[in-house]
Order: sequence, then structure tokens, then C-alpha cells
Amino acid sequence: MTVPTGRRERKKAATRQKIADAALQLFLERGYDAVGIRDVAAEADVAVTTLFSHFASKEALVFERDDDFQQRLTRAVSERAPHEPLVPALRREVQALVRHCTADSAAPIWRMIDESPALRKYEESMRLRHAESLATAIAADPDLSRTTTACRAIARFVIDAYSLAREAADPKAAVDEIFRMIEAAWEANCPSAECRAVRAVGGSGG
Repeated sequence: MTVPTGRRERKKAATRQKIADAALQLFLERGYDAVGIRDVAAEADVAVTTLFSHFASKEALVFERDDDFQQRLTRAVSERAPHEPLVPALRREVQALVRHCTADSAAPIWRMIDESPALRKYEESMRLRHAESLATAIAADPDLSRTTTACRAIARFVIDAYSLAREAADPKAAVDEIFRMIEAAWEANCPSAECRAVRAVGGSGG
């Protein structure tokens, strides 16, 4: 997570985290549907207006790392090493995200999400938004010559890889398996010069 610089930013980040922590504690203790926005605000000792200045909806309280997730994926594209192929950089980031979300401490949260139609719907819309953001980052890279459709397709595959691996019995193996298919699709649509460069560095590696 990006560390805020400056006193005002740090204070805002601390308030946001306090609200998110209070919400999660209440949701897990009482059940998501049994907790209202006012309950969360009271538990966090903030006004309801303050809560909504940090979170646009009740669902957003559960996915409080939404922006961080999106930024990590786009940075995997824009901040990768010079001449590093795209797919290995994305696989490395997705693998790290999957490790985080499959930790034992995350299991109760995902059970809560899976049991709530509202949270599942929010997660689906969030995935689409992340895919569009990732596609934009890929399309903006001058070293990656692809059509808009190709960029959007690969971005969707990457976001789905995260979701599928999270649910797999062996998440790491699932990421590796899915990304082999993603790399094959990416290379099948790439200019010959770029493909030669990918093969020269050994593709995505182990």
C-alpha cells in the first residue's frame, strides 16, 4: 500500500483504515447484512458524512484495498524493468496478490463475500473496472504494439487469473497454469520483433 507523505494525508489514511477495520470487525461478528452504515460510523467514532467521504458505499468498506490492487497491476506494466516482457511482470504481481488474499486470515472475509449477493455483484463490477484500467495501461505502453481489443482481452484474462487462482486448491500452481495460456495468447498476437525478444529472455520463466 502506498505510504502517504504529509501530515494531512497520513491523518486521512489513518481515519480511512480505522473505519475499514471497524467495519470488518462488525461484519465478521454480526454478519454483513445485519450491520448498517451508522453502526460502522459509531464503532469507528466518526460521523456518517466522514465515512462516506472515504467510502462510496457499504460494499466498498469490504474492498478497502480496491484502489491499491488496481494501482499495483497498472504499475506492474508501467514500472517494469526496461525490455522486461509484459506477461512475466504481470504474473509476478498477480502471484503476490494471490498469496495475500489466500492467507488464512483472509478466509472468513472471502466466505462472507461468497455468501452475499451484494458483495459478489460489487466484486464483479470491481473486476471489470480493474480490467479496463489495466487495458489502458497496456495500450499506453509504446513498447507493446497491440490493438485495443487485444489489450482489453489480455487484461480480462489477467484479472480472471487472480479470481480463479484464489479459489484453486493450489493457488500458485493455478497462477502458473493460467499464465502459460495468457502468454501463449499474448505471443500469438505480437509483432515478430517483440516475440523474438520474449523468447530471448526465456519467456515467463519458472
